[in-house]
Amino acid sequence: MYSPHTAADRSEMLRAIGIASLDDLLAQVPSALRAAALDWPAALTEPELMAHARALAAKNKPLSCFAGAGAQDHYIPAAVKALVQRGEFLTAYTPYQAEASQGTLQAIYEFQSSVCALYGMDAANASLYDGATALAEAAAAAARITGRKKILLPESLHPEWRAVLQTYFGAKGEPKLELVPCPSGRMDLAEVEKRLDDTVAAVVVATPNFFGLLEDGAGIAEMAHAKGALLIAAADPVSLGVLEEPGAWGADIAVGEGQGLGGALNYGGPYLGLFSCKKAHMRHIPGRICGLTTDADGKRGFVLTLQAREQHIRRERAASNICSNEALCALAATIHLALLGPEGLKEVAELCVDKAHRLAEAACAVPGFRLRFEGPFFNEFTLECPVPADRVQKALLKEGILAGVPLGRFDKAMKNALLVCATEQRTDEELDRFVAALGRVAR
Repeated sequence: MYSPHTAADRSEMLRAIGIASLDDLLAQVPSALRAAALDWPAALTEPELMAHARALAAKNKPLSCFAGAGAQDHYIPAAVKALVQRGEFLTAYTPYQAEASQGTLQAIYEFQSSVCALYGMDAANASLYDGATALAEAAAAAARITGRKKILLPESLHPEWRAVLQTYFGAKGEPKLELVPCPSGRMDLAEVEKRLDDTVAAVVVATPNFFGLLEDGAGIAEMAHAKGALLIAAADPVSLGVLEEPGAWGADIAVGEGQGLGGALNYGGPYLGLFSCKKAHMRHIPGRICGLTTDADGKRGFVLTLQAREQHIRRERAASNICSNEALCALAATIHLALLGPEGLKEVAELCVDKAHRLAEAACAVPGFRLRFEGPFFNEFTLECPVPADRVQKALLKEGILAGVPLGRFDKAMKNALLVCATEQRTDEELDRFVAALGRVAR
C-alpha cells in the first residue's frame, strides 16, 4: 500500500538535513534544467474519480475478436482472477530467501509439473518472459548442449519471434540462424534435409505455426536426430488438449506462449514463457527451477535447485542471465489448468477446432475468399482475400468485428492474406456475422 508523506513528515526530514525547504535542497540544480509547474487538474473525490473512469471506459468499442497471431482471446474463469489477487500471491516481494515462502514454491512446483505433463517432458522451469524469450533460451541451450553453432528456423515461425532470436544472437553472431523456406505454409522436409549437417545444433518446429498449420514434427525430429541435432518444439499449450505432446514425437526441448492459460490480452503483456526439456538436458534449463525434497525431520519441502543463473555463479558460466520470471502469470496458468483438468482442456481445444473449421468453411464459400494454404490447422487459418486484407479489417471494424491480422505488415507479398483466429469464446452468432460481413466486402 502507498502512503504519501504528510507535510509534517516532509518538514521533519528537511529539519534533519538542515534545510528549510525543498527549493533549498534543489538549489544546486540550474533553474533551466528544473521542470516547470505541472498543469494538473484538481484532485477528485472517489465518486468523481469513478465517474471519470467510467467516462473514459465508455470510449472503448467492444469488438468480436478474431485476431490471434500469438495473442488469443481465451476465456478466463473468474476463480483464476480471484485467487491470483490474494495478498499472499499478489505482492512486489521477491522471495530471495525462497525456502521461507513454501506456498509460493509449491505453486511454482505445481506449475512446472503441469508444463511437463502438457509437453510430455521431464523437467520445466519456473517460467520465462514470453514464448519468444523461451525459444531464444532453447536455441542457446541447444548450442551449449551440442557444441554446434547453427539453428534452423522455419519461415512459418512467428516473424516477431524470429526478430527476438535475431536480437539475442545477431550481435554475437552465434549461433547462426538459418531460415528454412515454407512456400506451402509448412516446413518443406526436403529443404530441412538439405540444410541439415554436422554444424546444426537444433531444428525449430512451430506447431501450430504462424499460419495456423500443423507441422510434421515427428518426421523432422527423426531427420534432426539422424544428424546429431536436437529438435526444439514451439507449441501452443491449448492445442495440446487434443494434439500429441511434443515429447512423444521426438522433441528434446519444448517451449510455448502461456498467455492462453489464464492470461489476459492487455496490450501485449505480461505474457508467460513455457520451457521444458528431457532429463538429459536438465542442467541447461535457464531461470529458476523449484524442486521437491525432505528436511532434516523428514518433512516434505520445496527448494530452488540447479540455480545456474548469474546471481549464483559466474556470469559467463550461467545457463541464463534472466533473473526474474513471470511468477504471477505462471500461478494463473496453474490455477487455470487445475480448474479445467485434462477433460476440460480437451473440451476447450475441441471447441477451438470446431469453430475455426466451421468459420473457414463458411468464409471460403463467400465468392473471392479462399484458404491461402492447404493442410490441417488448429484454431487459426490464413484467408486469402479478393482485396488487400487491411481493407477487409477496416471494413469489418466498422461492424464491430476485429477480423484478424493482415499479413502484409510482415510480408508485402501477402498483402491479401488475413490470419483469422476462432477460439472457444466465439459464438455461432459471431461466426455468422463475420461471414456476412465478408460477403459485403466482396460485393
